[in-house]
Amino acid sequence: MTDLYCDNLTTINPELHSFPELYQRAAEEVKISDLRKKLDEKMKELKQEEQKQYSLKTGITVIEARDIPDSWYQCISRIQDVGFKYTIQQGSFVGQTRLEFDFVVVKISHPYAEPYDLMLPDIPQHLGIPNPVAPGYVEQYLPYLMTDTIRDDEDYTYGNRLTGYDVLYNQELNQVDFMIKLLKETPNTNQAILQVARPEDCLLHDPPCLRHIDCRVKDGKLWFYPYFRSWDLWGGFPANLAGIAVLQKYMADEIGVEMGPLIASSKGLHVYGYSE
Repeated sequence: MTDLYCDNLTTINPELHSFPELYQRAAEEVKISDLRKKLDEKMKELKQEEQKQYSLKTGITVIEARDIPDSWYQCISRIQDVGFKYTIQQGSFVGQTRLEFDFVVVKISHPYAEPYDLMLPDIPQHLGIPNPVAPGYVEQYLPYLMTDTIRDDEDYTYGNRLTGYDVLYNQELNQVDFMIKLLKETPNTNQAILQVARPEDCLLHDPPCLRHIDCRVKDGKLWFYPYFRSWDLWGGFPANLAGIAVLQKYMADEIGVEMGPLIASSKGLHVYGYSE
C-alpha cells in the first residue's frame, strides 16, 4: 500500500521534485522581505527628517493621524524636535516656560470612537507615566462644550457660546442648531462656522482658547476645522478633541451625513516645562 503522505508527495505537488530550488527561492524572498522592511524604515526616517526640516524652515508643522491618540503621540514626539521655548509673560502660568509649536495643523481621519475613552491616549503602565486624561472625563466635559449651562463664577463656557440663545439682530440664535439647519438645506457653503470668540474677550484675564470651529460638508461627510489660540498639548489637546469629535458626530447625524475628518490648527500648541 502506498503511503500517500510520504511516498506520493510529488503527486500532490510536483514542484517538490525541485525542493532545493524552492528552498533557495524562499530564502531569497525572506531576504527581499527584510530588505523591503529596512527600506521602509529608512524611508520613514527620511520622511520624519524631511518633515522636521520643513517645520524648522517654515514654522509650519503638519501631522497626519488616524485617531486622536495617534495624533497626540505624534505631536508629543514632534514638539521635542521643532518646538521653541519661551517664558510666559501674560495669561495663565506667568513665569513658567513653554515648549511650543510655531504653527501646527493636525489632520485626524477617524476622530470619533465609542466608548469615549478610546479617544484618549492610554500610556502603557510599565512606563510609570499617568495618562494625560482620566477615564470618564469626556462625559464630564460634554456639558461644558454642548450645553448652555454656566456657573456664576464663569465668564463663559464653550457650550454657552455655541448653544446659548443670544439676542442678535433681534432674533434668538443657537449656533449649533442654526448650522445644522444651514448645512442640511445648503451643504455647499462656506458660511457654516461656529464662533466662540467675541471682540470683548480681549478684556478677559483668560479669554477662550478655542476661537471657532469651521464646518464643511464634502463628499457626504461633515468636516470640522477647530482653531485654538493657545492649547495645552498634554491634557487639553486630547480632552478637547474628544469632546469636539462628539459634537461633530452629533451634528453629522442631525444633518444626515457621515462623519468626516477633523483638522485642528493652532499657533499656540504647547507643553509646560513641568510636563516636557
